[in-house]
Amino acid sequence: SALYVLPPGFIESSCHSRIFWMKLNKLLLQGKFFQLEINDPYAGPILLDKKLASRCGYVLSEDVWGNPVFRASVLGCHVANEADELFSLIVNIKVSSFSSMRAAVTYTYPMYCSYSSWASREIVCEENYMEVSVKTDVPAVSNDYTVAWMSALPETQNVAYQLWQLMFVSPSGRKTITVSDAAKLGYSFNNTLSRVYLRAPYHSNESDVSMVSGVNMNMVTSTSMYRQRWLLLLIDTTVSCPVDGIRFTDTTLTWTVPSVIPTLVVQESTFLSKNILMGVDGRAIVNPEENNYLLEHNQTHIGVTIPIGAEGGKLKSSISDGVYGVIYSIDLFLEHTWTDADWQTTKYTVIKSITTPFMPQVPTVINNTLPEERLFNVAFGHFLPDVSLVAIAIGNVPFTLREAQHHRFKIYETPFSNRTKGFILEVSFDDPYVLKEYVNRNETKYTLLINYTISVGPEMTLYYHSAEVECVIADIELPEAVGSCDEENLYLAIPTFGLHQYWNLYLGNKLLNRHVAVTNGYLPATNSTHLILQIPLFAVGVTYEEVSFQKIKARFDVTLRKVRTMETLQKFSVSCNFNSSAFIICHPDGTIMVSAQMKTVPAIDMSKTKLRDRSCKPREYNEGHAFFKFHVTTCGTSVKFEGDHIIYENEISYEKETLPGQSIATITRDPDYRLTVLCYYRAKETLVLGAFASDPSTSPPFGSGTMVPRSNTAVYRRIRQALNVVSRVSKDESFVEFYEPNMAILKRPMEPVFLEVELKDKSPHAKLYLENCWVTRSPDFNSTPRWNITVDG
Repeated sequence: SALYVLPPGFIESSCHSRIFWMKLNKLLLQGKFFQLEINDPYAGPILLDKKLASRCGYVLSEDVWGNPVFRASVLGCHVANEADELFSLIVNIKVSSFSSMRAAVTYTYPMYCSYSSWASREIVCEENYMEVSVKTDVPAVSNDYTVAWMSALPETQNVAYQLWQLMFVSPSGRKTITVSDAAKLGYSFNNTLSRVYLRAPYHSNESDVSMVSGVNMNMVTSTSMYRQRWLLLLIDTTVSCPVDGIRFTDTTLTWTVPSVIPTLVVQESTFLSKNILMGVDGRAIVNPEENNYLLEHNQTHIGVTIPIGAEGGKLKSSISDGVYGVIYSIDLFLEHTWTDADWQTTKYTVIKSITTPFMPQVPTVINNTLPEERLFNVAFGHFLPDVSLVAIAIGNVPFTLREAQHHRFKIYETPFSNRTKGFILEVSFDDPYVLKEYVNRNETKYTLLINYTISVGPEMTLYYHSAEVECVIADIELPEAVGSCDEENLYLAIPTFGLHQYWNLYLGNKLLNRHVAVTNGYLPATNSTHLILQIPLFAVGVTYEEVSFQKIKARFDVTLRKVRTMETLQKFSVSCNFNSSAFIICHPDGTIMVSAQMKTVPAIDMSKTKLRDRSCKPREYNEGHAFFKFHVTTCGTSVKFEGDHIIYENEISYEKETLPGQSIATITRDPDYRLTVLCYYRAKETLVLGAFASDPSTSPPFGSGTMVPRSNTAVYRRIRQALNVVSRVSKDESFVEFYEPNMAILKRPMEPVFLEVELKDKSPHAKLYLENCWVTRSPDFNSTPRWNITVDG
């Protein structure tokens, strides 16, 4: 590969506290592969791998933003050292478009570090190695050979001459090995002009884990030994580093490191903390509180508390088991300087990359709908910048963002105060994909069903979230009907808006459609805005509120009910007074009112007309009319059954006058006057005997009546027979003994009444139906109060 000039902004490097730091810009590595080589001035390029990194004091990782980061100890392999003060390292960055690294471009980058303020002992706890370096101030030794001095150190007598050896002390015992053998176990040992250093991997066979102030520490206890003539050099190269100490809450992370580490401070009574410094992303933080960091320490602990989402770290969106959430990462370091009687000064540096566990964050849907503008405004958040909206479904109809904009859905991003963002969706109430439901009296419930599809993180993981937003507004005007009358008809004009969509018209409990209207004799007509009903005075469904001589007060009612729930919303009524010369009205309670017109020549005296029961005379009369009011059970009224109808019949007649005292027939000019009165009731809508019902919509309908002159009744009488119906009350359930007719019967509440009704008619076509039976205090069946015995059979 060839050497090339570095692109601007590709590399950022620094030297902090005896550590080389180098960061590569990930934007310039997109879609490419890269490798790092350590350029040894004597051996040439050496490819950096994990095994080499931990043994030689290198770290290759990523920062929280995804930029590759390379760190190296100034005491690392292949670092040029000038008098333990000036250090240099040359790194090759190889970049290729292929994973095989063919046709790679190589950038050579030298790094320099100046560091002279060495402490007596310096310990670095990196991600993949532990390093201790010790100052080797060797005092002058007397030329006198002293056998006693050698015998005082029996452990050292086996130390090789002019060769460094390492003695490890672990729970399994002591082990002394050469430096070359230690290198095979992953250790690195060497000495410089003024220092000796040992670099050890975590969790080696020679290490031990112990808990110090609640924090697990990985410890390698070792002594470096060197023998030369009269000199035996023993150096404590023990190193101990924390392997945990991280705690999380919903809002913070806390990193704890012991203040005093017993294996590093033998005489704890002489321990004195001098300085504590924290840093983020390789930069020291002089005033942590300015970034809402908390750095605190006491006799046992040093603690660093970082709010989740704080500056210097990074929040990243993630999906776990279909749930959206975030992960927070931050790169910290802690530098603690102390003194004690054994070591004078120790500088203890720990570098820690911390990532929180997955923290579920259920997205919120905020309903900012504007009813006055008939516009859904829905905010969907809160999301980090690494989230994008890619598709949406309205009412289960999918749209890409382009299609949604084309359909006039308005979609845009909006920033929130906590450095997050949301997506705003605006949809008109009148959009065809919005569900509409008529509710309450005059309101519409608009429902917007949304399914969001978002892309999360650089992995572009898809996440789906559904929402339902409702808004109820009073935007429906209930119709108002207008009534009028002419001489023979009642009229109702009803707006057609919403008819059959929101509500229907009902006549009593029956849906009033065109078929019913025509069957009942109404004349329905429509124009562009209204339905106009023409109701003849004597049509089915008309209620007669007052009936007197030649005058009728009639009312027609229809109710407005919801299509789905049948709830009554309005009652439309038209009521008028009519002057009618001849009519018959059959009330639901069995009262018959007849205005009979005189049509004879010569005229007769209408005051002398009567019903079958001669005592039943007109209530009112004049020269041309007579008004009768009677009940179907009085005045000689007979009852007949024909098909599904019950027919009540009576007759208005005029009896010719003769001269008193004469036995022979008298010639008179009085005409023969007979008028048959018929009232028809449906058998299933039997009479309700009593006062008018309070709710006209639930009261049974009026019967239909007709008046037939005598000439037309002869045949009618021949084909209809009067029925003989007898009823009586038994004294007990045996139905053997009965009370006498018209006898007062005393019964207590809840005491049974044994009633027998018998049809004595011999016709095989006659059937008996008992619909209603009641008790009153007087012989007048219309009196109140009344107590029902049977209702509707």
